[in-house]
Amino acid sequence: MSASPTPVRRLSTASRLRSDVGSVLAHHSSVGDAESLASIDRPPSELEKLPPSKIYHPLSFPVLALLMPASIFGVLARLGLQAITTYDGRSIFPLAWVQAAGCLIIGFALGMKEPFGRFYGPLYTAVTTGFCGSLTTFSGWQLDVFTSWINGTSSHRDWFRDAIDGVGKTVFTLAISLSAVSFGAHLATLVVPVCPALPPPSRRIRYSLSAVAVCIYAAAFPIYFRLPVAYRHEVTAALLFSFPGTLSRYLLSVYLNPRLKLFPLGTFTANMFGTGLLGMLQVLQSLPSPDTLSSHSCAILRGLADGYCGCLTTVSTFAAEVDALDNRRSWLYVTLSWLVSQCLLAVIIGPSIGAGHVHRAATCTY
Repeated sequence: MSASPTPVRRLSTASRLRSDVGSVLAHHSSVGDAESLASIDRPPSELEKLPPSKIYHPLSFPVLALLMPASIFGVLARLGLQAITTYDGRSIFPLAWVQAAGCLIIGFALGMKEPFGRFYGPLYTAVTTGFCGSLTTFSGWQLDVFTSWINGTSSHRDWFRDAIDGVGKTVFTLAISLSAVSFGAHLATLVVPVCPALPPPSRRIRYSLSAVAVCIYAAAFPIYFRLPVAYRHEVTAALLFSFPGTLSRYLLSVYLNPRLKLFPLGTFTANMFGTGLLGMLQVLQSLPSPDTLSSHSCAILRGLADGYCGCLTTVSTFAAEVDALDNRRSWLYVTLSWLVSQCLLAVIIGPSIGAGHVHRAATCTY
């Protein structure tokens, strides 16, 4: 009996037009048009063969409303995962767990996009753009790599080990993120055939869900002031800036991703801007005199770093786009994103450290 043919990287021209990204990832193929690539962040549409009554505009209120609690839960999950995976003697750096979890979930959600659309389309965007995009962080990854280059933790090692540490964080994050996206898409192919068709929620439930979503984000403001001050830099300040970061990334994706053929300009812009902003916040948090900034100012800076920059930048969407592009474009996208972000951090943080104006590690006190 002859062996089955080996799957190819590229699909035929006809089948690549208006591709379903979930199927593309599961079959290790590539998309062939900008609209399909841009659909990763958007709610299910006619691409999923949905009736017009179940299609939501990307900027409709139900879609934007569900991004609010999804952003908060994504930040909470990221900070929680980092907290429980930060310990002495660890073998894997904490952000690796964060990126792997977010990429696994978004890969699964991409494969389940049609069932999401038949049930309630805005829920798909809440899971992918809101939760996974806020759970993973491109800027945090790049700052972690840059901190390895400069030995920001003051570890007892030479420059060669600094380089090995930075390269290791780069390669391992890329490998685990891309693998997790593909694995999630494969899991979805097993679930979709047995997934029951749930009845869509009624109008009253949909309106109530949007109202509750807005209230959840609104609750972040009194929580910031009512909970003990010690919680501000740890989590509550980040909750305030979570939705603005997610919304900024989503708008950039909606308006810029379709502009260039097979290059996600919106995601690239969000990741580069967020990385540069995080570099500036790191400089402000590393001033030589710890009492230069008040504890309240330090908490706000930390909240902007964890909340706004963490949600503005994403590894989950980045990894899904890399997996969906063909080999040449995916390597270009990865290389350009990594080089530009590292150059931004070098230009922003490097001169300040070289001149002795800031420390290599944060000096903010809370």
